[in-house]
Amino acid sequence: SEADLRRDLMASEKKSSVLHLSGAGNLRHRIILSTLSGREIRIDKIRAEDENPGLREYEANFVTLIQKFTNGSRVSINNTGTTLRYRPGIIIGGSRLEHECHPGRSIGYYLEALVCLAPFAKYATDIALHGVTHDERDISVDLIRTVTLHLLRQFGIEDGLDLQIKHRGSPPLGNGFVRFSCPTVTTLKTIDLTDPGLVKRIRGMAYTCRISAGTSSRIVEATRGPLNKFIPDVWVYTDHSAGKLGVKSPGFGLSLAAESTTGVLVSAEESTKPSESDGNKVTPEELGDRVAKLLLHEIAAGGCVDS
Repeated sequence: SEADLRRDLMASEKKSSVLHLSGAGNLRHRIILSTLSGREIRIDKIRAEDENPGLREYEANFVTLIQKFTNGSRVSINNTGTTLRYRPGIIIGGSRLEHECHPGRSIGYYLEALVCLAPFAKYATDIALHGVTHDERDISVDLIRTVTLHLLRQFGIEDGLDLQIKHRGSPPLGNGFVRFSCPTVTTLKTIDLTDPGLVKRIRGMAYTCRISAGTSSRIVEATRGPLNKFIPDVWVYTDHSAGKLGVKSPGFGLSLAAESTTGVLVSAEESTKPSESDGNKVTPEELGDRVAKLLLHEIAAGGCVDS
């Protein structure tokens, strides 16, 4: 009918109108939401007053990933990098995708976006990501595999959802390698996360890159000390990545996750690199003790998601 046609035209005009935003804050989230909604955005004044104005290299790299993951997306950036215009295309997904992540941010920075977009793609996703697998700024690939994907499965996204950590890469050179797979869905299940329950077990991963494999054992021993005072079921796995795997930078870290009787997971993590030159090197024992106490703080805070 004429009324239906008029309503469709109005919806189309509304959808195609450009949403104007300002500043560099939440740039990644803005692009994700623009892609999901199909709404074109223009972001002005991106660090316009900064000594180094415009997009950072890792942000431009993120936009490149989104272009690979979609079909028909258009991006225009001015000469100074302070204005970005993004017209989203179709979330296409697909297999045999590959992306080299910028070493300025870890792979987790990019994976968080793919976790939001992949379930709504046209084709099931299978993408290989290369870069830094853990740093002090972003969520590590371990917690995405353990906690984020666990939450995603509760929405009914299960068969084919996987994150394989082929080998790790520490900053600054990275060279880690992970493969993310995700099926497509038409509907999401309703979830009810209101009861945090009681902690029944704690699992973790202590990892080392290009340093002595015994470092991970030192981390595990220091971790178990504070945790075993509250719960006996604590198990921390170890993973050592040697230089022969192509790992270029030394480093180590720890990720912990506590599972409750209601299936809720809360986590804590920290990573470092022994090549720090600021005089504040963290020993494996200090790191293990610190992360264990961070996890206990998250548990004490309550709730069904961690901070």
